[in-house]
Amino acid sequence: MGSPSITGYPVKPLNMQQLNDKDDLPGDFAIWIFIFAEMLAFGVLFVAYAFTRAKNVELFNESQLTLSRTSGAINTLVLITSSYFVVRGVAAIKRGLSKQCAHWLTGAFLLGGVFASIKLVEFNTKFAADITMSTNNFYMFYLSLTFFHFMHVLMGMAILACIIVKARRGGYSPQDHTGVETGASFWHMVDFLWIILFPLVYIIR
Repeated sequence: MGSPSITGYPVKPLNMQQLNDKDDLPGDFAIWIFIFAEMLAFGVLFVAYAFTRAKNVELFNESQLTLSRTSGAINTLVLITSSYFVVRGVAAIKRGLSKQCAHWLTGAFLLGGVFASIKLVEFNTKFAADITMSTNNFYMFYLSLTFFHFMHVLMGMAILACIIVKARRGGYSPQDHTGVETGASFWHMVDFLWIILFPLVYIIR
């Protein structure tokens, strides 16, 4: 029975646990500190890129033409799809479907490998053309930003691999799946950063 109110109708008592659950971020709180720190670091680089480009528009536009927009677009689609797989993996473990969770995350892991492979081809093409970070300001930003992001992709793949192994062993459950959500949160950050990086470096002129 709820408590009486000034309107004369009973008021249902607040469930503080439900309120707390709604406010909680998915996964371990520590990963969110790391995510915010990494996004801040990328944000600073993005702003620095924009300011430097504003002073060297012709140079940046000319150098940008040497990038493969097709490769960048494919990688964008690859990461977006991988994030969808991760979402399905989290949904599966919440229903207690450990094997399905592992299968979805394995798909995301493999797509991460596709992304990394395409980036390695891009890097090799640039290095074969004697393009390095010292070539000009555009390539300095292009190589530093994409390589920094590339390392985050590899880190995300390592995290997914650990989660996949544990999920296959039945290490997660509907009541205990914080590790899956933690890895998913990191992977979504990787995807989100690329969605900003791709148009900024490859498209905007």
